[in-house]
Amino acid sequence: MASKERNTRSVATAGHRSGRAGAVPRTDAGVGASADDAHGPALDRYDVAILAELQRDARLSNAELASRIGLSAAPTWRRVKWLEQQRYITGYHAELDRRRVGLGVLAFVRVDAERNNAAATRALEDAIRALPEVVACHYISGAGTFELQVVVTDLDAYSRWARETLFKLPNVKDIHTSFSLGEVKSAAALPLGHLRPGPATG
Repeated sequence: MASKERNTRSVATAGHRSGRAGAVPRTDAGVGASADDAHGPALDRYDVAILAELQRDARLSNAELASRIGLSAAPTWRRVKWLEQQRYITGYHAELDRRRVGLGVLAFVRVDAERNNAAATRALEDAIRALPEVVACHYISGAGTFELQVVVTDLDAYSRWARETLFKLPNVKDIHTSFSLGEVKSAAALPLGHLRPGPATG
C-alpha cells in the first residue's frame, strides 16, 4: 500500500532558475479523483500546510506529507495536484551548494540600459535570459536598470565574462558590480504567515 501512496518526484533542474519551472509529473497509482474535486477557490489550512512542508522538503512521499498535515493519502495527493494546476507550486528542484560545484564567486550586477523603450528592453531581457551565469534578474526602479545575480568560478572568470559577454549585450550602457563576501541567508522558503486560510474542504 505504501508504494501506491508514494509520490515520485524527479529532480527537475539544478540550482536557481531564470525561467518558470514546469510542474513535476507524478506516478501515484490508484488515485482516480480529479485534483479540484470538492476544493473551493481559496486556500485552506491543509493547503497552506502542504506548501509549508514541501518548501522544507520537496522529496516527501505522499504518505509522509499526509501524515505531517493530518490528512489521509488520497485527499493530500488531490490537494497537491490542485496546487500545481493553480500554479501555487511551479516546480521541484535540487538545491546545490555553488561552492561544491566550483562556482566560488557570486556577483550582484546593476546593468544600465542605453535606451529605455519597450523594444530595447525586451531585447536585453531575452539576451539576459539566455546566459547560464545569470541565476536571477530583476528589472528594478530607475531608468532602464536591471539587477543581476551572477555566479562564476573566480574573479578572473568574472572579468572575462563581463568583457566578452555582458558588455556585448544589446543596449548595455554601463555596469556596476558588487561581490558577495559571505552568505547570511539564501534559498529561503517564502513566508506564509500572511495567508488567511478558509474553511477546510475535501
